[in-house]
Amino acid sequence: MLTEKTMEKLRILAESAKYDVSCSSSGTVRSGRQGMVGNTVGGVGICHSFADDGRCISLLKVMLTNFCMYDCAYCINRRSNDIKRATLSVTELEEITMEFYRRNYIEGLFLSSGVVRNPDYTMERLTAIVRDLRTLHRFNGYIHLKSIPGASRELLNEAGRYADRMSVNIEIPREESLKLLAPEKDHQSVFQPMRLIQQGVLENKEERKHFRYAPRFVPAGQSTQMIVGATKETDRDILTMSSMLYGQPSMRRVYYSGYVSVNTYDSRLPILKQPPLVRENRLYQADWLLRFYHFKVEEIVDEEHANLDLGLDPKLAWALRHPEAFPVDINTAEYEQLLRVPGLGTKSAWLIVNSRRFNRLTSYDLKKMGVVMKKAKYFITCNELTSQFSQPIVGINELRPERLRPLLVSKSEQRRAAEELQLKLDFKEGCD
Repeated sequence: MLTEKTMEKLRILAESAKYDVSCSSSGTVRSGRQGMVGNTVGGVGICHSFADDGRCISLLKVMLTNFCMYDCAYCINRRSNDIKRATLSVTELEEITMEFYRRNYIEGLFLSSGVVRNPDYTMERLTAIVRDLRTLHRFNGYIHLKSIPGASRELLNEAGRYADRMSVNIEIPREESLKLLAPEKDHQSVFQPMRLIQQGVLENKEERKHFRYAPRFVPAGQSTQMIVGATKETDRDILTMSSMLYGQPSMRRVYYSGYVSVNTYDSRLPILKQPPLVRENRLYQADWLLRFYHFKVEEIVDEEHANLDLGLDPKLAWALRHPEAFPVDINTAEYEQLLRVPGLGTKSAWLIVNSRRFNRLTSYDLKKMGVVMKKAKYFITCNELTSQFSQPIVGINELRPERLRPLLVSKSEQRRAAEELQLKLDFKEGCD
């Protein structure tokens, strides 16, 4: 039975956990079994809801405790902050999870914690929770567990046998900036558990080749998070780190969290009126290009363009910088070339490659496939592209990138840019 005291703790700890965005659908599947509670259906595994500030809250997202021995400048739970503190016992958190699951409030658990006493003490309690949920409560739903930097290999190996996904947050992409804001941390303490989890995943894959029913180890892989806008790192720095992480076989997702000014009194931090959500969105789009569109970091950002264009999505910005790569002939181009055309996604590129074997494609065919012709028409040629327009389409090489850009920027982006350039006068009371 959940008491009012327990629910008050839950409210405090759920509020403390909301700034960690490194959780989403995992793709893992846990089918229902006799004698066990729950399953992960259809490879989705979790439900999604949204907090008041617009952030995606997945699962029962909660901390075991928001007491912490570290004093990281960017963290709401830093030890020097005067905030409400709470700690759930292992039994209380297990009871909350099972009660919420039975009531269909959640489809799984996202569990993190502040570090108390030492990393091993905290990790031992987190491991005990996931172990009890699987073995005592027979819970078969989704579990995402935050691993504690500095915890022993034995505890990480045990936790990995029960969790679907584990994550360790990098937070700041460059170590000198991390040392400035979190002097008690370093990248080595983050990369070490990442390597241990990766090693466990690879060993488990080999084991399952020989023993079909061997227990799975972190089947949904790893994820991590980086804070955007808290330090002077460029988008190039952030994406270079992401690319390096995606080179590891167990890394599934890198999340980007727009910096939120929760500790405005700390002079090491920038003063922002609102999180840099547009920049966060552009980084996610660039991340998508790295993972699915065969782009490299140096193509998206380079020394001359170290930060992403906030007015255009990264693929469109790349296309405007490289007019020599266009136009692309829809009926003859390779799949990789089609992926670089603005307005074409992976699905539409695949449909084009497979459909053109039977007939030459027209603009009508492209629209039916879901191609965004408003963008794509300036970068492609096909069997016919003018029948539905009042005048022939002029491509990027005829129109020039500088003249084409205003046609592709949305009206909302144009208004936002105009507001930023507009002179603002601060009229105070009592001034003549």
